Amino acid sequence: MLFKQIKHHGDNFSYIVADEGIKESLVVDPDLNVDAITRLLRKHNLSVKYVVNTHHHADHTAGNEDIRLRYKTKIVAHKLSRVKKDVTVVDGDIINVGEITIRVVHTPGHTPDSICLLVDNKLLTGDTLFVGECGRTDLPDGNARDLYYSLFDKLLKLDDQVEVYPGHDYGPCPHSTIGQERRTNYTLKKRTVNEFTEFMKEP
Repeated sequence: MLFKQIKHHGDNFSYIVADEGIKESLVVDPDLNVDAITRLLRKHNLSVKYVVNTHHHADHTAGNEDIRLRYKTKIVAHKLSRVKKDVTVVDGDIINVGEITIRVVHTPGHTPDSICLLVDNKLLTGDTLFVGECGRTDLPDGNARDLYYSLFDKLLKLDDQVEVYPGHDYGPCPHSTIGQERRTNYTLKKRTVNEFTEFMKEP
């Protein structure tokens, strides 16, 4: 498996996941990183089966149409997403790229359509979980109660060794692990759902 984390424009991360055997890939959250993405795709002679959006915010979807037109690909997003999409997914769905399987984990809170993607031992968390932080819930459609269950009942149930690859470069390093975040991320301190909801109201 080829796995690339890309940051070319601003603090947004995009990702390429590819089966090098058949030269097929998917691109996650292309944002404005399209030029860097296409350079890597050309370098490795990859086609693009899907573009997957972790949620509908424009800072993650801005490159969708560019990649779609260049590679004649399909856009994948959660069924609740406002993104112009060709394929809808829900919690537990599997996306296949060659021999690689990517599991969809629905993690509402930052937005209702937020998803994470689990591929091998790597978790692409979008804006649900960052290194040292979690996603905001004060934007339209944000919901702190939903985010609590997404973080504590879904993501923190994963093994400590699972690697965390976020949607933004907000932390001291570009990626982490579930175990590291469990130990050091102040937003993941043990709280009741009501305590977490109050905590998320703080500046």
